[in-house]
Amino acid sequence: MTNDCLPYDNLQIILSTIEELNAYKDIDAILDKLLFEVRKSTHADAGSIFLLDRNRLKFCHIQNDTLFDGIRGQAELYADFTIPLDGTSIVGYAAMTGETISIDNAYEISRDLPYAFNPSFDEKYGYKTISILAIPLKAIQSKMMGVMQLINAKDENGNVVPFDAFSHISVPLFANNASLAIEKGVMNRELILRMMRMAELRDPTETGAHVQRVGAYSSQIYQQLAIKRKTPAHEIKQTKDLIRLASMLHDIGKIGIQDSILNKPAKLTPEEFDTMKWHPVHGARLFENTTSQLDLMSREISLFHHEKWDGSGYPGKVKDLNTSAPKMGRPWKGKQIPLAARITALADVYDALASKRSYKEAWTEDRILTTIEKESGHHFDPEVVAAFLDIQDVIKAIRNLYEEKP
Repeated sequence: MTNDCLPYDNLQIILSTIEELNAYKDIDAILDKLLFEVRKSTHADAGSIFLLDRNRLKFCHIQNDTLFDGIRGQAELYADFTIPLDGTSIVGYAAMTGETISIDNAYEISRDLPYAFNPSFDEKYGYKTISILAIPLKAIQSKMMGVMQLINAKDENGNVVPFDAFSHISVPLFANNASLAIEKGVMNRELILRMMRMAELRDPTETGAHVQRVGAYSSQIYQQLAIKRKTPAHEIKQTKDLIRLASMLHDIGKIGIQDSILNKPAKLTPEEFDTMKWHPVHGARLFENTTSQLDLMSREISLFHHEKWDGSGYPGKVKDLNTSAPKMGRPWKGKQIPLAARITALADVYDALASKRSYKEAWTEDRILTTIEKESGHHFDPEVVAAFLDIQDVIKAIRNLYEEKP
């Protein structure tokens, strides 16, 4: 291999990865796949991605084989911090100038340079950042999307070394082609949030923060459950990608319920609750003409997320779903209920109990967890409850990231 060309095999790997990225729908899955493949190709121990958010760089993804191998470190994915879009930081300088920044030793950066290394991450985790490669992520017409930062390239013996000539050629190629997929993922997430803002006009409880939390809870619960089941990694990534977005639409059918019921600041009467039971049907109808796996999962979650493990939920086995007056049958139960809906059911109830409403205060964490454990095998799938309880550090990080703004 020469220093100024890219071998055909490596080019094929890059093109294949970009094709896979384009198949993902949600931004989280896209960033995870991109960073993993780029780190693998450059033998980087760690990396992070920042996306441009107004005039700042927002932290969006991290991987670190030394610190967060396997499922450890999932809570770090939901850290909430931004970096100014200026020339004082490495990633800020790369974004502001559009230049790739290569550093052989982070602790020996010349003071003559406009940017400096921030050692706070190293100090917090006992890590040692040495080599760095920061690459701007640019979309069409050089639109700046963000910055990908790779940390600590390693040689065949596991020693940290500077990023080589191959990395300087291949990573910008990855970045330039992946930016379109990143832009699509951001747009998909924003499109769903816009739909939910429409629903929020009808039901104030359906906030953007609420649906972001439910989506993130659901994707992480699914991942934990799938890992325990030893589900193949590629299947986990594909399903996690879908459930992250589909679960955000779980209550979209509430737009079909009248305001007097949605906005009632008190417990519903039995008659009002019977009307409310139709919102899963209204939501499922929105996905009647399923054109993708995302549509299909969104339809399943909408229709089934109020069914219960013991068969006491609603709306039940609806007949003639798309007629003007469908009829409800006996409720679904157990594994008759699609897995994505069983997961979303727990995520939605957890968030509702943890949130303040006009008719109730937020419950304490201990009270919520005690209730969910008691409902294992009744309201909730026991396997889903176990996965949820396994990842409480992640659940808390998600709550903190997407907390309601006053």
